[in-house]
Amino acid sequence: MRESHRPKTIAQVAAQALDAESLGYSIPEFLDEFYSEPSPDRLADEPMRLKELLGDDGLADAYLAGIADHLSRMYKLRPPAWVSGPGRILANPWFAMKSHGGRMCMLIESPPAFRERNIFISANALSRV
Repeated sequence: MRESHRPKTIAQVAAQALDAESLGYSIPEFLDEFYSEPSPDRLADEPMRLKELLGDDGLADAYLAGIADHLSRMYKLRPPAWVSGPGRILANPWFAMKSHGGRMCMLIESPPAFRERNIFISANALSRV
């Protein structure tokens, strides 16, 4: 049987990132793993920084912190200390939608763990089917 390469921890999500596209595939796979077996161990290790690799002004670094913080709140786990570290909050707001209406919607519904990091996403952005 072939061993799964799905990231089981948030640190593995970052370690597997080759570019923004591969990161975009790893996050839902990690969420599937986390939701199947929620555990603080899956969030504990700080992910490597991706700002230089992705050239995204720290968006991925803040986004991964937002994921870990949001999941911790959802499952009443103590958030790992690294989520509050330097470089885990964007200097300027980032919106998942660029239209005015989309931005207004994101301002209202973005989960607190993301809003606090200046990231505005839909309320169901981390939902899985």
